[in-house]
Amino acid sequence: MMPLSRWLRSVGVFLLPAPCWVHRERWLGTLRRPSLYGSSFLGAWPSAGCWCQVWTKEPRARYSSLRMNGDQKLDAFEQEKQNFLQGFPEIVKVLTEDIGHPEIKEAIDRLKQVLEYNVIGGKYQRGLTVMATYRALAEPGKLDDASFYRALVVGWCVEMLQSFFLVIDDIMDSSITRRGHLCWYRKPDIGLGAINDGLLLEACIYRLLKRYCREQPYYLHLVELFLQTTYQTEIGQTLDITAGPPDKVDLSRFTEKRYKNIVKYKTSFYTAYLPVAAAMYMAGIDGEKEHATAKKILMELGEFFQIQDDYLDLFGDSSVTGKVGTDIQDNKCSWLVVQCLQRASPEQRQVLQENYGQKEAEKVARVKALYEEMGLPAVFAQYEEDSYHRIRALIEDLGPPLPPAIFLDVAHKFYKRRK
Repeated sequence: MMPLSRWLRSVGVFLLPAPCWVHRERWLGTLRRPSLYGSSFLGAWPSAGCWCQVWTKEPRARYSSLRMNGDQKLDAFEQEKQNFLQGFPEIVKVLTEDIGHPEIKEAIDRLKQVLEYNVIGGKYQRGLTVMATYRALAEPGKLDDASFYRALVVGWCVEMLQSFFLVIDDIMDSSITRRGHLCWYRKPDIGLGAINDGLLLEACIYRLLKRYCREQPYYLHLVELFLQTTYQTEIGQTLDITAGPPDKVDLSRFTEKRYKNIVKYKTSFYTAYLPVAAAMYMAGIDGEKEHATAKKILMELGEFFQIQDDYLDLFGDSSVTGKVGTDIQDNKCSWLVVQCLQRASPEQRQVLQENYGQKEAEKVARVKALYEEMGLPAVFAQYEEDSYHRIRALIEDLGPPLPPAIFLDVAHKFYKRRK
């Protein structure tokens, strides 16, 4: 028989973070005690003061109903983000301890720089999704300080995996900026040494999982999930590289089928499925059927996210996105070029052939002008609306034990994002 709390979640009611019948002072007293895991931020967990929170089909609405006291007036979502960030120094400390190994001090100092420069500065949506999903799915008895902290650690593991990918990807794409700063490899005295730094970031994931989750029943699931996701993403990167080699522009290779395959492997697994699947395992949901159902929706969300990324690469505001797009110069099989080719006249295709995959600023500008002439910004706007509503319809058909609110929350974060 399904536990009452899980049944309630399946119909959109969530107990955050304690069941309604737990006395408020008793529950908050537990959270106010210093954590054995050094996570003092948990005492300020934004949901801790709520006996029972109802999640509607517009999950972001719950954030506007919860406000901090004082001048900051941050809503609960922003407070949760701040709590997540406050856990990062402890993560860095754990990864750079190595007491008793003075011979590697120089390397550990370098690792600290790598972590603090590359892991911080993003949107943290993936890491925060781990925590929000875990809180929504876990039984009340598993919503203690130690369990929350493990969810935070796994959230940072997801952020580190992304940072590993970005450090390497920036080198391959000859990118200039990332998150509003110089790409790591472009910093003085870094160069191609950034490749090894990226590998260090990847290794840190498994050090953290071993330290904090080794005794948990889901440890093997998490290790296998991260390993499989890394492999899938690297396969996607390979498809991306081979679709548009830097020395040859072959427009016939930029098909919608190829694009979808690239996105599926390069983006969807690690951006959308990984954070939710990790939280599901931590909450004890490890059935193949449940994960297959979640994956179906999350892969759609991952494609939605990547198409937005491709659009923002060219039409986004770099002061907002924090990076200068290079998809045209890098001869990428992007959503924009695929849409252009589907609509292009022979003359327009010739313009694309002569200018795509070239580094000269005037040729990049000519391709952008071609996209604008063909109305691709309007095509994207219509795609975003249609796709969002189609994904919402898929989500609303979900049944227990996967509550629609989890997936609606992810969709809402992606919808109309501009960075």
